[in-house]
Amino acid sequence: MILLIGIWIVILPYLGFPYLWKNILFTLTGLGIIFLALILFKEHRTRNNIKESFENFSENSDFNPNLNEENTQ
Repeated sequence: MILLIGIWIVILPYLGFPYLWKNILFTLTGLGIIFLALILFKEHRTRNNIKESFENFSENSDFNPNLNEENTQ
């Protein structure tokens, strides 16, 4: 599909459309590329099971303060 969109972009200026139509077609093609990229990104994210994580110190996630209090007494 990406190959076909690339071919479309290459031949579009030479098809003889008026400037207004060319601008509209280029805009619609750009929106189509954005939509395709969004779909591919979501598929990639779900296929690889990537989770968004914003934990800066994930190595400390097993820290239990109650356990430390028991060890010091």
